[in-house]
Amino acid sequence: MKRAAIYARFSSDRQKDRSVEDQIVLCRDLCDRTGMQVVSTFDDRHISGSSAANRPGFQALMHGAEARLFDVIVCEDMDRFARSQLDYHAARRRLDFLGISLHTASGEVGKLDGALRALMGEHYLENLAIHTRRGMAGVIRDGRHAGGRAYGYKAIPGKPGELEIVEVEAEIIRRIFAAYVKGDTPNTIITRLNAERISPPRGTFWRPGTLLGSKDRAHGILQNEIYVGRLVWNRVAMVKSPDSGKRLSRVNPKSEWQYAECPHLRIVNEDTFQAAQKRREARAHDAPKGARNRKHLLSGLLRCGACGSGMEIKDKDCNRIRIRCANAKHGGGCSNHRSFYLDRIERAVIDGLRSQLGSKQAVDHFVRCFNAEMRKASAGAAAARARLEVELADAQRGVDRLVDAIADGIITKDEARERMPALRADLQSAKAAIAVAEQPPKVLQLHPKLAEKYLADLDRLDQLIAGDLAAGDDGLAKALREIVTAVTVMLAPAGRAPEIKIEGYLETLLKKSRFDECSAGGERRSGGGTRCQVQSPSEILRFSSTLAGMW
Repeated sequence: MKRAAIYARFSSDRQKDRSVEDQIVLCRDLCDRTGMQVVSTFDDRHISGSSAANRPGFQALMHGAEARLFDVIVCEDMDRFARSQLDYHAARRRLDFLGISLHTASGEVGKLDGALRALMGEHYLENLAIHTRRGMAGVIRDGRHAGGRAYGYKAIPGKPGELEIVEVEAEIIRRIFAAYVKGDTPNTIITRLNAERISPPRGTFWRPGTLLGSKDRAHGILQNEIYVGRLVWNRVAMVKSPDSGKRLSRVNPKSEWQYAECPHLRIVNEDTFQAAQKRREARAHDAPKGARNRKHLLSGLLRCGACGSGMEIKDKDCNRIRIRCANAKHGGGCSNHRSFYLDRIERAVIDGLRSQLGSKQAVDHFVRCFNAEMRKASAGAAAARARLEVELADAQRGVDRLVDAIADGIITKDEARERMPALRADLQSAKAAIAVAEQPPKVLQLHPKLAEKYLADLDRLDQLIAGDLAAGDDGLAKALREIVTAVTVMLAPAGRAPEIKIEGYLETLLKKSRFDECSAGGERRSGGGTRCQVQSPSEILRFSSTLAGMW
């Protein structure tokens, strides 16, 4: 008897949550009629079929296929399995190699009809996007809002796309424009708003970007034309990343932007708005051609240890840059009001890397510790196999009994809906444990040239401390960023050196060693009390360093 795995999926904008249960019941009936034994069920809820990358149920299904847990995959229809030709052909090629067939309610899916149905599914999504954009363009022409939250307005219940002014927030908008036109800087304005504990549009405190936004995208309070009674639509187009499946926005040419007058939404007059645009243009500094996005070695990596916010440049003291918590700088309520010399923090990071991983022997030691933890974590896999199989069978029986009870009318769908999430969570957990247990331990092999390059770059990083990366960094800053992902400056009493916590990974050294196929748990301690923790490819390096000198 062939072993079958059922896969069900629904998109929140098209179907109801019970659709998954309905699909499973239909697929079970098909398996019963064709003499197949259902051994597993997988599902994705509220997720589009346009990409396989962001569907955890689909990924678990393919892992189960790799583990040879079943012989057939059964879906209600092909559009449940995939609406992308790329995803379909990649999955189908893998399934054919593994000897696993694909069935729908209409029978086994062949290569030709499968390819045609994948093409139709993708074409359906493309047409749906075209029709949706056409409908949204019509909404704009009617003077209604096409979606998205705008500070100063709220939606009118029962009237889709229609907004009304929130007078309390509108008064804040008028204050911002008046202060900016008068000559106040965005930092001055947001510091005043934060001091008055005025709630921002998003987040916990006002930031400069809330006012200024992006010049290319024309968003931010000071650029939003809705405040003069003009709706702007089609500024950006949404595309899906083929790697992550996430939706990303891209700016459309201004010739494609669409406008509609809506005077009933005007909060500031046209003269004030245009005066703000002129002042913003006058203050704008275009970056020189070829300039780098990151100005300093640790730009974008620094975090405040008190509130977790980023850290910004405060000022210069004797030509040395000082930084402080952005939240505290703009009056957001953070208790960490101290400022720190940027070059000292950069020095602490480089010295910490040099002391902990600054020699071939230290890197080799890390790799040995990692491999030891890998073997330790995998040692009990065989002994736990029988226990995991029992847990998986129990979880599957619980789901099967509940589905049978629905089909027989013993319990209602509402009662089943309350019990199913817990049973499904147990089932997925058991499947994940089985998949991990079946993976053989991997031994990491260090690539010598990558290690040598890392050590050479580390010796040359001194020249970048408190330097301007726009002048050219020969790739050294990029080399550091491939290792360090966050630098947290902890809170310390005045006059005392703060602790610097450094987090990162060794992808520079390990990217050619198939490390992405491994996972391990455990920890070790190296010299000087540093604590390094081996957990996952994205979190394998943690240590602390203390800034030296008088404070």
